Amino acid sequence: MQALRDRLEHRQIAIYFGAVALAAIAAGLMPATATLGAAVNPALALMLFVTFLQVPLAELGRAFTHTRFLAALLATNFIVIPLLVAGLLPLAPDEPLIRLGVLLVLLAPCIDYVVTFSHLGRADARALLAATPVLLVAQMVLLPVYLRLLLGDEAAALVQPAPFIDAFIWLIAAPLVLAVAVQFWAARSRAGAQASTMLGLLPVPATALVLFVVVASVLPQLGQSQGAALAVIPIYLAFAVLAPPAGWLVARLCRLDAPAGRAVAFSGATRNSLVILPLALAVPGALPLLPAIIVTQTLVELIAELVYVRAIARLGATDGA
Repeated sequence: MQALRDRLEHRQIAIYFGAVALAAIAAGLMPATATLGAAVNPALALMLFVTFLQVPLAELGRAFTHTRFLAALLATNFIVIPLLVAGLLPLAPDEPLIRLGVLLVLLAPCIDYVVTFSHLGRADARALLAATPVLLVAQMVLLPVYLRLLLGDEAAALVQPAPFIDAFIWLIAAPLVLAVAVQFWAARSRAGAQASTMLGLLPVPATALVLFVVVASVLPQLGQSQGAALAVIPIYLAFAVLAPPAGWLVARLCRLDAPAGRAVAFSGATRNSLVILPLALAVPGALPLLPAIIVTQTLVELIAELVYVRAIARLGATDGA
């Protein structure tokens, strides 16, 4: 079972690109895949449940005791990265919905596949995994604040609080509570342990499922927003280049070891596009523009991860780690 899990993790990039390619083919052959949008939230809930299940309760508690790592992670994602995004925002077309889409996706740190990508890049993936609930709650709290600061009251008012509350309940609280329940079951029952082991195979397939559903549901509508999607690619490319060294610099200032520093670099560079999408869809007039803006970032990021797993792995090599 562990061997199969290892194979899935080591081939995850190919699996994710395969899911995107299949989604593109499906959307081309069957434009009705746009109706798959209703499946995004259930697929996300499954993905987050199996992600949280990988966080042992002891590790979750330990995340709050590894204060320098947590401080570097939070400073990178909620101070340095917002400053970087604010500097890149003038490159976006002066249209509120386009800028809203860019901010939604770039201000939210990833809490799912960043863990396995960081593992491939010789980072401290376990510390990053343990901190994922903290990152998710922090971004849900701070995202409306940053939107108001960077867009003003009128544009920020487009984002209603109800979707954030729903997301917290169904995408954070419910999967986390269920994951904790399964861990307790696994600790006290052989059947629970077997079920937990089987569920441990699902993080990569569940993420691939989310990618398939998201891309297949958005692509049929992309044609109407092609110009906007192309216009934001330079911003996403600049972010992909600048974010990893920004995270690494914060980690160095916090005197983290090399693996922990790489984890901070991965976190700073990898965004939470899949979880943010349902929030974007709740914005009035979101279709088809906001999904196109967000999915474009996902595609740029997946390509960037191919570079990260090699380039970030070399950071701190002289430290002997």
